[in-house]
Amino acid sequence: MLNIPNSITLLRMFLVPVIVWLILGEQMFAAFVVFVIAGLSDALDGLIAKQFDLVTPLGTYLDPLADKILLVSIYVTLGVQADLPSWLVILVVSRDFLIIGGILLTFLMELSVNIAPTKVSKLNTFLQISLAALVLGYRGLDIGYEPLITGVIYAVALTTVLSGLSYILQWSRQNS
Repeated sequence: MLNIPNSITLLRMFLVPVIVWLILGEQMFAAFVVFVIAGLSDALDGLIAKQFDLVTPLGTYLDPLADKILLVSIYVTLGVQADLPSWLVILVVSRDFLIIGGILLTFLMELSVNIAPTKVSKLNTFLQISLAALVLGYRGLDIGYEPLITGVIYAVALTTVLSGLSYILQWSRQNS
């Protein structure tokens, strides 16, 4: 069912190519603003869905998919532009492929697995979004906070590894 929260989620997905285009065009301030709007839309759709009991099966799939599309697209684009280290981009994208691959494998094997986001995966998502916003803000607002960005890069790397391991453990416990 396409309700207001799901429509907001779709809007976030439609903002992804705009952000990528702005980054590639070196319009970093505009990319930062659109990225912040996308981030706020993520909070807004969840708030509306929970507050007004509008959570739908479609929304439970669409919302994390929109987050993955947004983050992977931004990380790859920032990596191509050399605004993020390539090793971090590869790590983040590989973890997401691992999760998606695990879900597909589970489906193909007709196994019943309930994979829930862990605290470390939620922290990882928060840090990934924060890093993207910091890099876009740094480039778009020309504010120097390189040491903070460097620290968040390593925090994203650590939580990405820990989050990937937590998903592997969840999957293996349910299938052993």
